[in-house]
Amino acid sequence: MDVVIRRAREQDLDPAGELSVEVFVGDGYSLADGRYAALLRDARRRSEEAELLVAVDAGDGRLLGCVTFAVGGTAWADVSLPHEGEIRMLAVSRSARGGGVGTALVRASMERSLELGLAGMAFSTRPDMTEAHRVYERLGFRRSPERDWAPLPGMDLMVYALTF
Repeated sequence: MDVVIRRAREQDLDPAGELSVEVFVGDGYSLADGRYAALLRDARRRSEEAELLVAVDAGDGRLLGCVTFAVGGTAWADVSLPHEGEIRMLAVSRSARGGGVGTALVRASMERSLELGLAGMAFSTRPDMTEAHRVYERLGFRRSPERDWAPLPGMDLMVYALTF
C-alpha cells in the first residue's frame, strides 16, 4: 500500500476526528462520552491550533491514520520543551495497522521538527501502548522516565524523547 503523509485538508477533518475516537475508544484508552473523546473528535481545532498530519492511501485517498504535531511550549504540547516537537493522539485504522502507517506519521513529525529547527522531540504514551513503543524505539526514541507524569490520578504516562 502506497501511503502519502500530508497536512490535513478540510475534507480530512471529520474523518480524522472519527478515526481518532474509533481508535482510542475501541482500544480502551478513552471513554466514548468522556472529555478526551470530545478532544479527539475535534480534529478541526487540532488542525487550527497545532498541526494535524494525515496518512492517506495514495490510490483511493482513504484516511489511514493521523497525528497531532505541536511545538513545545504551545497549547497542544504536554511534555516537550520549546526546542522540541511533540506528537499527540497518534491513531491508525485497524485495517492499516502493521503496514508502516504509524511509522510514517512519526517520521513525518520528526521531519517537521527538523524543518522548524528543533533539537529533538518528546511525547507521552500510555504504558500499555506497546505496539507504539516498538515503533518509537525503532526510530531512535528512548524512554525518559524522569519526565513521566500523570495528567489525572491513576493515568500514568511514560515519556519518550529523541535528540537530533
